[in-house]
Amino acid sequence: MNSTEPLIASRRPIRELPDELVSQIAAGEVVERPASVVRELVDNALDAGATQVTVRLSAGGVRAIVIEDDGCGIPAEEIPLALKRHATSKIGSLAELEGVMTMGFRGEALAAIASVSDLAITSRTPEAPHAQRLEARSGELAPAARATGTSIEVRELFFSTPARRKFLKSDATELAHALEALKRHALARPDVSFALWHDGKLIAQWRKATHEQRMADVLGPEFVEKSRAVDVPVGPMRVQGRIGLPEAARNRADQQYAYVNGRYVRDKLITHALRSAYEDVLHGQRQPSYVLFIDIDPTRVDVNVHPTKIEVRFRESGEVYQAVRRAVDAALSTTAGAPLTAASANAAPALEAAPSELGASARGGSSFSSGATSAAWARPQGLPFTAQQSRLSLADMAPLMAPAPGAPLTVREATPGWQGHPLDPQPTAGPLLGAYPAPASEPAASEDWPLGRALGQLHGVYVLAQNAHGLVIVDMHAAHERIVYERLKAAANNASLASQPLLIPATFAATPTEVALAETRHEELHALGLDISPLGPTSLAVRARPAALPDADPVELARAVLHDMNEVDAADAGRLVTRARDDMLATMACHGAVRANRRLTLEEMNALLRQMEATERADQCNHGRPTWRQLSMKELDNLFLRGR
Repeated sequence: MNSTEPLIASRRPIRELPDELVSQIAAGEVVERPASVVRELVDNALDAGATQVTVRLSAGGVRAIVIEDDGCGIPAEEIPLALKRHATSKIGSLAELEGVMTMGFRGEALAAIASVSDLAITSRTPEAPHAQRLEARSGELAPAARATGTSIEVRELFFSTPARRKFLKSDATELAHALEALKRHALARPDVSFALWHDGKLIAQWRKATHEQRMADVLGPEFVEKSRAVDVPVGPMRVQGRIGLPEAARNRADQQYAYVNGRYVRDKLITHALRSAYEDVLHGQRQPSYVLFIDIDPTRVDVNVHPTKIEVRFRESGEVYQAVRRAVDAALSTTAGAPLTAASANAAPALEAAPSELGASARGGSSFSSGATSAAWARPQGLPFTAQQSRLSLADMAPLMAPAPGAPLTVREATPGWQGHPLDPQPTAGPLLGAYPAPASEPAASEDWPLGRALGQLHGVYVLAQNAHGLVIVDMHAAHERIVYERLKAAANNASLASQPLLIPATFAATPTEVALAETRHEELHALGLDISPLGPTSLAVRARPAALPDADPVELARAVLHDMNEVDAADAGRLVTRARDDMLATMACHGAVRANRRLTLEEMNALLRQMEATERADQCNHGRPTWRQLSMKELDNLFLRGR
């Protein structure tokens, strides 16, 4: 018997599904767990203009979820309509959908929740003499007592779909998810008070506050203390919020909040941009903390991508990607001991002037550098970044680390009669510390320098310095490693990525997407030093690779860059090439930096401190470890019980 015969014999006619079944299918997309209900109902409360939102849960929200707000309420005649599918007051046309700014707009959340639970709505408008209560199951509308606003009760979630209820976790787990959902709203709306009760106990409460205070209330004061503010206008966008310092990075990605027009989103493009900005300063697999708000013209973003509204699609994804990455990079690129200043934060002109495609940022540079710093990083004459430079020795790196005229930055030059340190069996007369131009105007007192003035060395490893706040301890190798690394990167970024032809082209089987990218984006690939051409409908040939990466596998590199072009944006496809190149430069900088157990003079120590203050990202070494630490006078007094 043909295997298709039973299928044909048992074919069922096409027919419309019952409304209740349609709602239950839709509920599977909208309502995953009690936290989903909390998210949707709080969205509605905020759209109603609420200034106080109270969430009451029972058994993690499985038994009962009650959301109370003091918003504008729902007129009595519209309450039954609110439970119908695709009934909403938020939009009325396609034009309004394309520019929607409200949290909710699909008009299906209440209908979906009502189809899998026992739902009741009690609401009152300011003009109404009393509230009205509607039971979703019976459809009965009756007078009720309530102040202006709306209360929505959801009881016995998934009672009508017991199979879904089996997938829920323990009450404690579901409560944690509901709390997280409320946190996301609380961070975005500091002008609204929130309270969460569970089984009659107050779990969390956040009163109206400023943005900074709300972040401290929700994420803890340590987050605000160990983060920097970001506020950068970029054309039709604005990127603002706070990003955690690299030293405050966490083992888990549990403090990462990104918002688009006030809506919490999980967007791989934004996540990728943030991770790219942190690459050079994070240690190992540590995760950064951030609360970032992206305000953009609503017509340039599509929020109608997923029923949960947690995913968005940008019209100009590359523009958003570069704006986020550069804004975060600007905040992280402050010099050692210096806070983020308004000049470095509000770098809109630099952002707007940067090309949207393969600009300086895509090659690892920063468009936020100040003029003074850019001048300090000028590429030495006659030093293009070529394949030969990729194998530089320490002697070859001397032009990049040469001392300024008259600066006593070598051990033999700075220490008359110096014969070497017992712990340094191979002393060299070469330059130890690269020189940056001295500040235009030196502070009146040494205490005004962020890292202070050197006092001495500790075991040939740490430099001890005194500033206005107390004691500064510097890991001299890690600090100098960052200084050399940044200078090497600057020299490389001032030259285009040279291409090195392969004697024998490297071929590999490619997908149709990879072949199409190689054909349509040949110029972008060429700018990265890659020559990739099709050999057929399913194969590609790599004929040249970046000269800066002589040991890189050309096939793996080509696949990675093509994947990045397809997944993120062509403007950042060079990140992989730049990352591989920077890894090589980091190794060179590590070998070229001053070593432990090397005796330095006070002049050399002070030169190191001044260079740190003039170097971006000098708070961390190339591997993300801290380069210096501050011990305040209060902390030192506590150690010795002074004043007690």
